Amino acid sequence: MVSHPTKEIRCRRIGEACVRIDHPSGLPIFLCPKPGYRSSYAVFATRYGSLDTTCRDAQGKVVPVPEGIAHYLEHKLFENEDCDAFQRYAATGASANAYTSFDHTAYLFTCTGRLTDSLEILLDFVQAPYFTEETVAKEQGIIGQEIRMLEDSPARRTLFNLLRALYVRHPVRVDIGGTVESISRITPELLYSCYHTYYDLRNMALAVAGDFSPEEVLAVADRLLKPAPDTPSPALLRKPPVESFREPAEIARERVEEAMPVAAPLFYLGYKALFPENEAGRYPTAAEEAGSAVLLELLAGKASPLYARLMEQGLINEQFGASYFSGPGFGCYLFGGESADPDAVCAAIREEVARLQREGLDQQAFERSRRAVYGRLAAAYNDVENCADAVVADYFSGREPYALIDETAALGVEWVTKLLRENLRAERSAISVIRPEA
Repeated sequence: MVSHPTKEIRCRRIGEACVRIDHPSGLPIFLCPKPGYRSSYAVFATRYGSLDTTCRDAQGKVVPVPEGIAHYLEHKLFENEDCDAFQRYAATGASANAYTSFDHTAYLFTCTGRLTDSLEILLDFVQAPYFTEETVAKEQGIIGQEIRMLEDSPARRTLFNLLRALYVRHPVRVDIGGTVESISRITPELLYSCYHTYYDLRNMALAVAGDFSPEEVLAVADRLLKPAPDTPSPALLRKPPVESFREPAEIARERVEEAMPVAAPLFYLGYKALFPENEAGRYPTAAEEAGSAVLLELLAGKASPLYARLMEQGLINEQFGASYFSGPGFGCYLFGGESADPDAVCAAIREEVARLQREGLDQQAFERSRRAVYGRLAAAYNDVENCADAVVADYFSGREPYALIDETAALGVEWVTKLLRENLRAERSAISVIRPEA
């Protein structure tokens, strides 16, 4: 077996550990053994998502690409000249899937046996693109239907209307799937250019979690991984950040409202965090992620006074929630759900934000919220899928595995207060509402 540089990364707080292996091919591999677990999970991902709006063509020139092409490429990669990867997985009994997000694309499977056979399929098809004029044209109709269905989703429309209200320029305001018009401009040549730009093992990561033998996994990797070409790293396309990541402080619009066939109004209230121009394109730090999660738990979690008041007044139901939504060059605080009076809910949230900014955070409430967030993070590592996905997300965000656990444990009320006062600013907030059709 090939010799591999190895680093153990251990989180003593929760008794978890993983091993990072820098494979000679250029691919970082994260192994998270969990002896005794019934299932195993593997995810092979590339740092390439809908935010990446350029690629290098055959001559090495950086060119713009149609919106939605990363998602389109994800769909097409499952096919080859003879069959598709799902047919191959059927023989091993694995459950396979894939997804495209704003900042990465992932191919994955879960299995209860024959892990190495399924891993061979994963590493093989992701490294073997096959695109023709005929198959690309066929997929345009399939994905076009998917886009139309998503456009008819009230919940998705509420979210993307909000993102288009908060962001002036950043590509997070564009739907991951693109539009029917934009995908009509995708060609096999463009797909190959995007593939060879971003599906570079130096720009990817593999994580495996569950009951498996690390030696067997590495034997498959040694046999199937193809060394990265001697070309510029695709990470350079985000460093320095592309111009579209340079987002101004102001928002695009204060309010977006539409009518759709819904039983009750849906809403989002969002606050846009400020990224200075010299930090455009960077990921939020682990301290920012952890502090924001605790802040939202304290402000609008199920144990918060605000949540209790809104429930008592009948203004929200159990669909209400708050989250910190972030990625390269963006971070926003979202409050959303279903309400007969969205404006009353948004007004109450804004009043509570303003009150806490004036009066400061209660130490006991802060500590309860910090422990609640810490507990959820720790529990997530008991699940093989959450464990491997978290390791990959940490790597692409530029942080060590378990960094969010450590940062949450170390949080102080002063840091969370700073995030509250700097990021939840009324002038950087917007509302999106979908109301029932008349």
